[in-house]
Amino acid sequence: MEIKVHSLGGEAGTLQLSDEVFGREFNEALVHQVVTAYMARGRQATKSWKGRSDVRGGGAKPWRQKGTGRARAGSIRSPLWRTGGKALPHPRVNYEQKINKKMWRSGIRSILSELVRQERLVLVDGLPLDAPKTKALVGKLTELGLPLDALIVVEAFDDKLALAARNLPHVHVTDADHVDPVSLIDFEKVVMTQGAVKRLEERLA
Repeated sequence: MEIKVHSLGGEAGTLQLSDEVFGREFNEALVHQVVTAYMARGRQATKSWKGRSDVRGGGAKPWRQKGTGRARAGSIRSPLWRTGGKALPHPRVNYEQKINKKMWRSGIRSILSELVRQERLVLVDGLPLDAPKTKALVGKLTELGLPLDALIVVEAFDDKLALAARNLPHVHVTDADHVDPVSLIDFEKVVMTQGAVKRLEERLA
């Protein structure tokens, strides 16, 4: 398929996209699994609480077994007590979900294809900046008719571009090797350079 390539000087022409990467059917179940797995990897699993063996006290039996009229108790640190330890104290070690490389690549291809169908993917011949100035980046995006809610994907990480976008809360810059499914879905527009397209086609073919 062919898609328009925008340029700061006007329309730069068209670019032939790989149907294998940008022409797939949308697999909602697979995309959901890939997104869930990606977000699960970001969870730290650091939450913890003390069990009955971790809290202080509870060495002595609070009262004798029989004759008091009260329920039997062996420790004041039982989870049944207000000052006791918590039941099931140990959290999960991690929340990672297994996603193999084939599923991951297929999920990314499905998302990219849906971006093309929804006309949310915008190709540009480049976004060169002479200096890392936010105002300069805003001017270029405005000239291209793009909103300030965009993911910018470049072939190789550009320090000037990243610094210029740092003060824009809804603009993020990444390179083609670090594209993730959550970012592709989250932004209103995905701005991609021609070099980034070729790099993604190499990685996902």
